[in-house]
Amino acid sequence: MIDKPRTSGRAGGRAARRAARAAPLTDNLKPVRPGLSGGTYRPLTDAGVQRIHEAALQCLEEIGLADAPQSGIDIMVKAGAILGDDGRLRYPRALVEDAVAMAAKTITLYGRSPAFDMELSGTRVHYGTAGAAVHMVDIETNDYRDSTVQDLYDAAHLVQHLENIHFLQRPMVCRDITNNDELDYNTIYACCRGTLKHIGTSFVEPQYVPQSLEMLHMIAGGEDAWRARPFVSNSNCFVVPPMKFATEACEVMEACIRGGMPVLLLSAGMAGATAPATLAGAIVQATAECLAGLVYVNAISPGHPAIVGTWPFGLDLRTGAMSVGSGEQALLSAGCAQMHQFYGVPGGAAGGASDSKLPDMQAGWEQMCSNVMTGLSGLNMVYEAAGMHASLLGFCHESLILGDDLIGQAQRCVRGIEVTEDTVAVETIRSTVLGSDGTGGPGHYLGADQTLTLMQKDFVYPTLGDRTSPKEWAENDKPDLIQNAIKRKEALLSTPSPAAFDPQLDRSLREAFNIHLPV
Repeated sequence: MIDKPRTSGRAGGRAARRAARAAPLTDNLKPVRPGLSGGTYRPLTDAGVQRIHEAALQCLEEIGLADAPQSGIDIMVKAGAILGDDGRLRYPRALVEDAVAMAAKTITLYGRSPAFDMELSGTRVHYGTAGAAVHMVDIETNDYRDSTVQDLYDAAHLVQHLENIHFLQRPMVCRDITNNDELDYNTIYACCRGTLKHIGTSFVEPQYVPQSLEMLHMIAGGEDAWRARPFVSNSNCFVVPPMKFATEACEVMEACIRGGMPVLLLSAGMAGATAPATLAGAIVQATAECLAGLVYVNAISPGHPAIVGTWPFGLDLRTGAMSVGSGEQALLSAGCAQMHQFYGVPGGAAGGASDSKLPDMQAGWEQMCSNVMTGLSGLNMVYEAAGMHASLLGFCHESLILGDDLIGQAQRCVRGIEVTEDTVAVETIRSTVLGSDGTGGPGHYLGADQTLTLMQKDFVYPTLGDRTSPKEWAENDKPDLIQNAIKRKEALLSTPSPAAFDPQLDRSLREAFNIHLPV
């Protein structure tokens, strides 16, 4: 008689665990997800934060801002700003403090689907695209060409499928649309048709806002539905540093606020050119300008959702060129995150952009440096986190896809190390070394229950990053990262986007607007 092989009583449990690992994880069990809390990295001391705050208030009281539109002057003077004989608006400390107290402390940026809603508060971190690139990187020819509305739609379509890209702010300009009115609403159309995630966009002139709002009402199912869940926000460069309002952009902002659209108050000075060369001075100026923006917004509509976009950029002082991939840029954005937290308001800044012209090793170190540092600082919205090259002049679809992997690793850094009774693992060490009966354990942790349980919950695995041995790499025909990104791009774009409009809605939109994106 042949004895049947004995099976361990653990086998059934292990099979069940394998089945559980094969099933998709629920959002709360994924190792990384939107809104992880950072805040562990603080480049500014508490005394430094206080000093920057006092300096910003001094700038507002003594220097003020020029060139507000008449409507803005009327709004802010009524709230308590002082219009000087030199035409500059100055802001008493109490007025600024009242505006900060009145400002929204928690903002929900809605997606067209609730699955992609983002809560901005505290040190919750989200990564996404942004910018106004005028070129596309053609990775197969290593050339730059003008960006088009098709490129914008493709970027939105890719973002929909990339789990670690949490929102889409328009990353490029549709250079093939020369009419500014059509440019604005075609940008909205292409983005909304590509993704259900939250979208950020800009408007060229205030008179173009109503038509774009009309389109958004149609997409939402009516104005009431839009106002209940505005899934597009206005990225608004309301100032021209140093310390001047951008007149038409302010009028755009007023129209967007009246239309129920969240706004990003974007101050984008360049340290050494349009902002002080010192990192602290650049943060002071950006803070002062955005505090003036908070006064403006809350004088129009108290508590209106406004993101503080202190967005100072670095500069290579040898040449005058932007240095968005520098360590200084990462420090600027991380320091700005601390100021947002000091005021208790949601904020965003730049992180993840590269000065490199291609998705190469330079791009990798530059993008990871600022994505990790801004995430660790607890920046609510990390803009330009993937796909952006050439100091914001070029966008690359393949780099966007690679950035999804990179941001996954950055988010794991943000999540940090959990120290609990279970994670210190004394009992796991005991059973591995001594065994359950004290006569000796397996001497390794590969089969430990804890290891198998944590494989998916605690570890982030790259989609395209290669972790094989040199031997396996050679046996796999030496896969190339860029070529694999191209293949993934083609595969993702060959599938329909879940954001595609209902055919009847699409017909209605095309009848009402001159849509440039092909059917």
